[in-house]
Amino acid sequence: METTALFKAFKNVFQTDKTPRLFFAPGRINLIGEHTDYNGGYVFPASISFGTYALAMKRTDQKIRLYSMNFVDNGIVTTTLDDLSYDTKDDWANYPKGMISKLMEAGFSIDTGFDVLFFGNIPNGAGLSSSASIELATGVLVEKLFNLNINRIHMVQLGQKVENEYIGVNSGIMDQFAIGMGKKDHAILLDCNTLEYQYAPVKLNDYVIMIINTNKRRELASSKYNERRSECENALADLQSTLAINSLGELSIASFEQHKDLIKSEIDQKRAKHAVYENQRTKDALEKLQTGDLTAFGELMNQSHLSLQHDYEVTGIELDTIVEAAWQQPGVLGARMTGAGFGGCAIAITPLDQVDTFKENINAIYKEKTGYDATFYVATIGDGAKEITTEGVL
Repeated sequence: METTALFKAFKNVFQTDKTPRLFFAPGRINLIGEHTDYNGGYVFPASISFGTYALAMKRTDQKIRLYSMNFVDNGIVTTTLDDLSYDTKDDWANYPKGMISKLMEAGFSIDTGFDVLFFGNIPNGAGLSSSASIELATGVLVEKLFNLNINRIHMVQLGQKVENEYIGVNSGIMDQFAIGMGKKDHAILLDCNTLEYQYAPVKLNDYVIMIINTNKRRELASSKYNERRSECENALADLQSTLAINSLGELSIASFEQHKDLIKSEIDQKRAKHAVYENQRTKDALEKLQTGDLTAFGELMNQSHLSLQHDYEVTGIELDTIVEAAWQQPGVLGARMTGAGFGGCAIAITPLDQVDTFKENINAIYKEKTGYDATFYVATIGDGAKEITTEGVL
């Protein structure tokens, strides 16, 4: 779809001849560092070329009208600046409503309503963070429409507050951070505790990042996620009987190996092992990318998947089938699940000239094993949330 089609849709939906402004917030992938955020460790996300487009125009009254081309059956959702409370029937529109509400609570002046049309090309349920993308698209459009000066990390934190306090999901800050702070051709090494971060160049040269959607919705993710969190908390509590630590992320591999017998449960010990080793892999990944060693980075991805499969046990038949098939393809440097697990997506670093063969081979193996198709997307690493001033192809 071209941006001209979006402008045309906006004018048609809101019955206006005026031209709105165009904003974009990406989705994100996590290259490495899975289930480390709530264990006091690092994550390594990057913003991608798929995301949420938002066309917006100020009104002269207090009304806010929201429309999504992804949920056309919902029609225009209308609310006002005076009533931004959560409402189940507003469905997807609660994400932008929540962001507007949190911006106003933070003291930013939004003195009139506005019309917004959203269009997202992030695959639904794939675990590439479409909700945080909508939040940051809303944040940046409000900032620009009302000439506000919002510190970007503050905006990111407000996005997390929308999830935690408005929507009621106990998520970390990685998604909003990657989407708000993304940088073209760079990943971000982020300390989730302190929000200290640094950019790492991702020079792919003759390779691409392939996103492979299992097309299995992540039904188990929330219950198993809570289970894994409590297993890690149990492991930490056992270690704290002797060690003065506040999180598993503070442990070196050597220190963990020396003291792991303090962890009473064998399962809790496996979970802690993943958190500690995975955290070290994120630090190693920064070093490998800084020196342009993609082969070594790919090997870290492979190790990450094996750890998530055997020690953390969050992969499942779909993700394992795709990743193991990817490892067998010529020239593939690395592959792993990305996101919470139990469905969602895997990523692979694939030779550019092998993309079509890769898709055919993986899908054949996957379909034979599961009975349905995977979906493939070539992702480029782009900038974080911003206003777009040039027309073009999405």
